[in-house]
Amino acid sequence: PGRARRLLLSQLFQPLNLQVGGEAGWEGRPGEPLCRSQKLMLQGGLIHPASPGCYYYLPPTVRAMEKLVKVMDEEMQAVGGQKLNMPSLSSAELWRASGRWEQMGPELFRLADRHGKRYCLGPTHEEAVTELVAAHSNLSYKQLPLRLYQVTRKFRDEPKPRFGLLRGREFYMKDMYTFDASEEAARRTYDLVCNAYCNLFDRLGLPFVKVRAATGSIGGTVSHEFQLPADVGEDRLVLCPDGHFAANVETLNGEQTSCPTCGEKLTQTRGIEVGHTFYLGTKYSSVSNAVFLSPENKPQLAEMGCYGLGVTRILAASIEVLSKEDSIRWPSLIAPYQLCFIPPKRGSKEEQEGAALLEQAYDDLAEALPHLAGNSVLDDRTQLTIGKRLKDANKLGYPYVVIAGKRVCEDPPVFEVWNQNTGEVLFLTKEGVIELMSKVQVP
Repeated sequence: PGRARRLLLSQLFQPLNLQVGGEAGWEGRPGEPLCRSQKLMLQGGLIHPASPGCYYYLPPTVRAMEKLVKVMDEEMQAVGGQKLNMPSLSSAELWRASGRWEQMGPELFRLADRHGKRYCLGPTHEEAVTELVAAHSNLSYKQLPLRLYQVTRKFRDEPKPRFGLLRGREFYMKDMYTFDASEEAARRTYDLVCNAYCNLFDRLGLPFVKVRAATGSIGGTVSHEFQLPADVGEDRLVLCPDGHFAANVETLNGEQTSCPTCGEKLTQTRGIEVGHTFYLGTKYSSVSNAVFLSPENKPQLAEMGCYGLGVTRILAASIEVLSKEDSIRWPSLIAPYQLCFIPPKRGSKEEQEGAALLEQAYDDLAEALPHLAGNSVLDDRTQLTIGKRLKDANKLGYPYVVIAGKRVCEDPPVFEVWNQNTGEVLFLTKEGVIELMSKVQVP
């Protein structure tokens, strides 16, 4: 209630309070290669190393992550997704029954409780969700399709965690599991969820490709990856220049050099996998006996699919592909803050009048556009020059920066507005700033 409190940069537990010098300080292991997103996220104080492959996510990162999850929720619920939450601890029996206790090898974090009962920390939840659905033994075909998803921490004992959030041991994932009455229905669900993924990446403005992929330890018969082309990517991809064919090279037999559709020469690139989809059939439902009652009242195995999006990996990968060498660029929809206000330097001739006018603009904007009230920061470090603070704002990737510069004392006052994503600088009155910002979307 009442006026929104101004967010002052000096009071945020944020990048500029956490600057660490020297590359060794960032990762604790000198000489290890750093990729762009990792370097920028460490330099900007967005993440802080805890142990190999594990990070503290600092407040700006959590803000971006929560926005990203909101966009994912919108897309998943648009295709009938229902959100739940499953335990991270999963019993060894479940994994032994599916054969993956042995198959996953040392990548599974395994532990025993005080009674000697064995568990793993879930890297994925096919076994758990199938057991849950199987427990509802009177499921009717009328209740299908079921599309259940969660956003939780996942764990994988990576032999060599690297590149910050791109390959960690503990990470966030959105995973959806679907149950259909027939193979045909399951394949329709598969196409529907793949389209939702395409929609998500389009909304974020990310240059993704959907490629044919191997099914690996998850299993099933059809699989696609959603990849962001990037030099540090661990996957090798082949693409038809006209878009007829795209695959992860691990799916190809021998050296395929031309497109099977049009014959054009395939180009090679590297990619960061940010999403993966699988049509599973009855691989898991047959183990747990996840059945539904058909129209003839006969028990029938559900046809399954599973669909993953790397939440923290999308954050890092988007910084990797959108940013410049020394400054972060976010997909504007999920930037931690949309707007940074920079008042005049202490002691400058614009100080008194300029600071009051800028604060008024901040308050009026928060009142006119309440959704931006918590998305605006006031850089109150007025002992620093405007130039230094603009440089910091540029590094941290606020999509918009509003400055009370030389023209703030004109009548009417004019603010300098930087659109960081286009590099454009506008000179606008307070009304002009509010008009410009009214077009900004936040989830």
